[in-house]
Order: sequence, then structure tokens, then C-alpha cells
Amino acid sequence: MKFDLHTHHFRCGHADGTIRDYIEAGIAAGLTVIGISDHTPYFGSESEQAFPRIAMAKSELARYVEEVLALQKEYAGTIDVLLGIESDYFPEYAELYRRTLSAYPFDYIIGSVHNVGGVSIFNKSRWKNLDLQGKIASKAEYYRLITASARSGMFQILGHIDAMKGNYPQFADIPATAEIDECLRVIGECGIAIEINTSGGTKLCGGWYPSDDILERALHYGVEVTFGSDAHLPSRVADQREAVAARLKEIGFTRWVYFKQTEQISVPIQ
Repeated sequence: MKFDLHTHHFRCGHADGTIRDYIEAGIAAGLTVIGISDHTPYFGSESEQAFPRIAMAKSELARYVEEVLALQKEYAGTIDVLLGIESDYFPEYAELYRRTLSAYPFDYIIGSVHNVGGVSIFNKSRWKNLDLQGKIASKAEYYRLITASARSGMFQILGHIDAMKGNYPQFADIPATAEIDECLRVIGECGIAIEINTSGGTKLCGGWYPSDDILERALHYGVEVTFGSDAHLPSRVADQREAVAARLKEIGFTRWVYFKQTEQISVPIQ
């Protein structure tokens, strides 16, 4: 069973290709399951499309769902096309997001923290002029938000849980062990999966999210894992899937999961 649950397309404004392009790439890569999971609209603004280079317009959400469901039927018997979406987690708008997304038949929702203190986690400038205590506070807040997202009950998967290192590789050296362990403990208790996301290779940090150290601790806390390339180009679908599978087995994982109609399906890592 080969799957990739994290893919984007042109609607979000910063990815290339159509949904069909990603499905075809999944077939070419030998996948059994392909998850389509573009970014939700930004619901925290009255604007139709507050951030055109980050998230789809509000009016596109229904069209997105309709297109995925139509392609799901078209490709039935060839590849299982899952309806997913990646949602930001903003505590102040959580109920609005929950209410809006509940109107659609998503197989799964990926919850991701992309902003801390109103600044993108990928913004290189956020670290300038911060002393060690400031960096610790920022990292701790990042993991508190991820912990809150796990507790919210809104998501089946949590996305790239150390992606704050993406454009700041030194992030891994900032001490925040207590917050990370608490985060993983809560994720394990809530029965939510974390993804191994290979898009870190497109950032300054290289590699993938999360680090082996976090994965080892996730295993200790009984956290389920899944796979997502976070492809923004069709050519990246299933990127490094085999390498991820091999590393997970070395760490001690024997299975990973995907979601269909929000039901967690566990399969051996192969």
C-alpha cells in the first residue's frame, strides 16, 4: 500500500499543476492512494481572497471539493483519490474553520501551524535581533500552538511539526524539550497522526520534517505516522517515500496510517 496524502495545486497560488496532474503523477509513481490537500481559504478575513499567493479564494472551496470528488469517481479502480485539505490552525478562528469545513465530506484534514506571533514560520527575518530567550519563547509558542491544534479535535493529521526549521536550520538547536515532549504526549493521547513531510528538502534545512529525534520520541509516545510529500509540483509526488519508509523501520515503526472518510487505516510500512 503506497500513499501520499499531502499535495497542492494551482488554486493555492503558489503551486503548479492541476489536480489531475497530481493524480497522474501518483499513478506514475506506483501509488495506490493519492490525497489531494490544498490550502483552505483564509476565513479570518472578510475578503474573498486575503492572501492570493498563499490560499485559495473562498468561492473556490466548493469547486475544489466538486473537482476532487469527480476525479475520485473517474479514477476509481486505478488509484484511490482522497479528498483532503490543509487547514491553518488559528486559535481565534478555530470554530469558524471547524464550522466551515464540516460542511464538506473530507476524508481527512491536515492541521498546520504556519504563523507564530503573526509572522510566518518560514520568514528568515523573524529570528533577527532575538536573543536566546527570545528564540526559546518563539519555539515554545510554536509547540504550544501545535499542542492546542491536537486538542482541538479538528484534524486527523498534523502537518510538518518542526517546519519552523525550514529556513532557519539552527531552530533544531534551540532548547524546548519540555514543550516538544508535551506536544507529542498530547498528540499520542488524541490519536492523531503526524506526517513525515519531505518538502524540507526544498528549504534551507534540507531533509524532511520532523527530525529523527522527534520521530524517536513520537514512537515513545505512541504517535501514529503518515506520509506526505507536500508536493507543489507534480514531479514531487511520492518524493523520497521509500527512504522515509526505510528510516521509519530503522527507528522502530512497523506501520503507518492513512485516512478514508476520517477513518484511520493502518498498513505495514513497506
